[in-house]
Amino acid sequence: MGENASFWESLIYAHPTCTTWKQEAEGSIYHLASILFVVGFMGGSGFFGLLYVFSLLGLGFLCSSVWAWLDVCAADIFSWNFILFAICFVQFIYVTYQVRSVSFDREFQELYSALFQPLGISLTVYRKIVLCCDAEVVTLEKEHCYAMQGKTPIDKLSLLVSGRIRVTVDGEFLHYIFPLQFLDSPEWDSLRPTEEGIFQVTLTAETDCRYVAWRRKKLYLLFAKHRFISRLFSILIGSDIAEKLYALNDRVHVGKGFRYDIRLPNFYHVSLPETPPVQPSHRLQRGSPRRKPTGVTNCGSFGTH
Repeated sequence: MGENASFWESLIYAHPTCTTWKQEAEGSIYHLASILFVVGFMGGSGFFGLLYVFSLLGLGFLCSSVWAWLDVCAADIFSWNFILFAICFVQFIYVTYQVRSVSFDREFQELYSALFQPLGISLTVYRKIVLCCDAEVVTLEKEHCYAMQGKTPIDKLSLLVSGRIRVTVDGEFLHYIFPLQFLDSPEWDSLRPTEEGIFQVTLTAETDCRYVAWRRKKLYLLFAKHRFISRLFSILIGSDIAEKLYALNDRVHVGKGFRYDIRLPNFYHVSLPETPPVQPSHRLQRGSPRRKPTGVTNCGSFGTH
């Protein structure tokens, strides 16, 4: 105990106490360095936040090095500040290289800004998602089919980037698919990873369309490596299916001007006992808002996918 006490006493009292303070202020370079430190530590997160922090901290350490060399004339202060400046400079170059390595084409950049960035998805995570689809946007010409009822296998998951897709079953119109919606989310959700299936609907391009497609097996491998991406797609697909269900709900009526509401399946059964309620099971299969096929509707041609 005595040895520890003497160590701390020597550490605290070994140096003379400041009895007189320096009257003149340090030079402008020292104050500029302090301002850069204050502003630099106010940076945010992410790639651009790191660029902001390392650039300002590097300039601050550089000013401190100049101050130590010209005003203080202390080699140790100069050395430490110059080393810290070099570290910040190297980090700035490294982050800049990472930002350039995750640059995307215009359509993928717009897709990130519209769908993934509002969810807080970083560019590094988004880069893994883009590489999984080979960074390719597929074109589907007007009146060409993305899928045909009872024929096209379910082997991918696609997201519409531009255009409009018409969904029909047995020639009957169901709903439209608009940009930033999945083309085949109900089919994806209706199958387990080891199962195979075919489309129960026909998807036809009403205009020239562009979409991004992830191959089923390749996407499941990505999910296995990155659970966060798996949860992200689960949320996006679930939200997309809900939108399609509500689009179908607007087309279902139970007579006498009433509209069937999928949120209240028993309401009209109680209020209208004389009218047989329309059950949604004939349109839903394992959570899918699309009906089982009873025939095949021909379509002019397949799109490139």
